[in-house]
Amino acid sequence: MKDMLTLDAFEEASRKVKEVTLRTSLIESPTLSESTGNKVFLKPENMQRTGAYKVRGAYYKISTLTPEERNRGLITASAGNHAQGVAFAARRCGAKAVIVMPTTTPLIKVERTKDLGADVVLHGNVYDEAYEYACQLCEQEGYTFIHPFDDLAVATGQGTIAMEIFQELPLVDYVLVPIGGGGLATGVSTLCKLLNPNIRVIGVEPAGAACMKASLEAGSVVKLPSVSTIADGTAVQKPGETIFPYIQRNLDGIITVEDDELIAAFLDMVESHKMIVENSGLLTVAAAKHLPAEGKRVVCILSGGNMDVITMSSVVQNGLIMRDRIFTVSVLLPDKPGMLVGVASCIAEHQGNVIRLDHNQFVSSNRNAAVELRVTIEAFGTAHKEEIVSALKERGFDAKVIQAQL
Repeated sequence: MKDMLTLDAFEEASRKVKEVTLRTSLIESPTLSESTGNKVFLKPENMQRTGAYKVRGAYYKISTLTPEERNRGLITASAGNHAQGVAFAARRCGAKAVIVMPTTTPLIKVERTKDLGADVVLHGNVYDEAYEYACQLCEQEGYTFIHPFDDLAVATGQGTIAMEIFQELPLVDYVLVPIGGGGLATGVSTLCKLLNPNIRVIGVEPAGAACMKASLEAGSVVKLPSVSTIADGTAVQKPGETIFPYIQRNLDGIITVEDDELIAAFLDMVESHKMIVENSGLLTVAAAKHLPAEGKRVVCILSGGNMDVITMSSVVQNGLIMRDRIFTVSVLLPDKPGMLVGVASCIAEHQGNVIRLDHNQFVSSNRNAAVELRVTIEAFGTAHKEEIVSALKERGFDAKVIQAQL
């Protein structure tokens, strides 16, 4: 095989992936620029074919295989984006594809992978178990394995993102890149340094799955005992062995992001840019707020947008609660006619919107002394919430904010 991760290889890969990729031009974000003190641009790979950047590495890797390797059939393990990328690329190249997916994979991702022509095998509860079974099938059936991240050809294909960024924004100062196993970060950081050693490439990991940060600190690849994050696409216990030396050489640092920051970033993307970005793709948006405010040109790679509706609903609800745009107030009041009307009138006068109301007559053994009214309210934010609660107290109601109830 030809040398990988060279400028010539990246140039070849950039030409090759254009056969199957969509143009994902940079989008300047005035909202993020204002909030971070830098000039922030988004690289929207969530708008890519199959909804993620993974098609780049899969297609380029498959293009480097010999006809004999392709004819044996291709196999991989994935819970989503890489599965669809390999399935799409394999169909384009006329090769059979077998994808091993965990049994916990959302049905919509399984069906989309099947729709792209792949044979799907469900095995194990987590990616690692699916990966082990895929390796067994590969050995038994003689398939050619397409690794999700620990492969230099795959990393070269993913790195074509950096070529496109540089062509549009030659004076870029920072590139923020999500890290799961490290394939995307390897390709992007290596090519950035080849094009301009002064570009700072920062990897971003979920705090609950920071395997690359732990490995860099240890000086060698380490495996986390467990991972816990809503960023399922980057919930990896162990980064790639083959690509790790490139990360050590070319990555300028790691930022870790808490899940709550991803929830806030999701709302930012939906409300400010009308885009759906999956939690792993939001890592860079959240990380942009960790950079010093220096007026630098910053590119955030949005790695994917494949999010099921149930997850989306949960993120939106939690985000609204976090920002005090939905809250619940508990009001203790005598069980007398007109009391409920008084509470509702006060809330309405201050532009609060009641979205749920629970009346508990049994909070006290003496109903005449007190019953509890729990009111869930939609507000404009923290200041508006405090205004409503203060108004209730000024009217003489025993009101306090409790955990939001939806």
